[in-house]
Amino acid sequence: MSVEPQNALILHRPHATTEAIVRQLTQIGIMARCTWPDLPDGFDVTDYGVLFFDADMGHDDQFPWPAGETPIPAIALIGSEAPGRIAWAIRRGADAQLLKPVTGGGVFSALLIAREAFGRRARLRDEVTGLRHRLDGREILAEATALLMLEQGFSATEAYRALRRQAMDAQLRSRRWRRG
Repeated sequence: MSVEPQNALILHRPHATTEAIVRQLTQIGIMARCTWPDLPDGFDVTDYGVLFFDADMGHDDQFPWPAGETPIPAIALIGSEAPGRIAWAIRRGADAQLLKPVTGGGVFSALLIAREAFGRRARLRDEVTGLRHRLDGREILAEATALLMLEQGFSATEAYRALRRQAMDAQLRSRRWRRG
């Protein structure tokens, strides 16, 4: 597993912690931008490959996306192990954590863990979306089957076959139309 060169965004006040993170990122070929207390207007966080954020002083209004929907891998910087602050970092979508004060190590490991966790979460979200879409389609199919059974007097098997035939005919017409 490797970390591809990318940019990192650090949402943390100027501090020895941010300096240590920038130093470690630079050593592995990642450029960092620090900002505090807010992201600039019109800022596109997806221009960055990872977000480090302060779990101790951070707040919901710093993020333009809903809690838990962080669009890039996120690493919480935690100095206080207060349960409420840790719960907040988890709700915000932290994929990994670094304990403060950050000194000479840990950034690379946190990057790898965050990228893997973010990727796993994205794959699960896509799978759930696909399953919901398929479920919605099945509900529509069940309703259409029931309508044909009632209106045409078809058996369930006959109604399903008729719908399947219509769908296949529609696909063929669509392909012919696209080929022009």
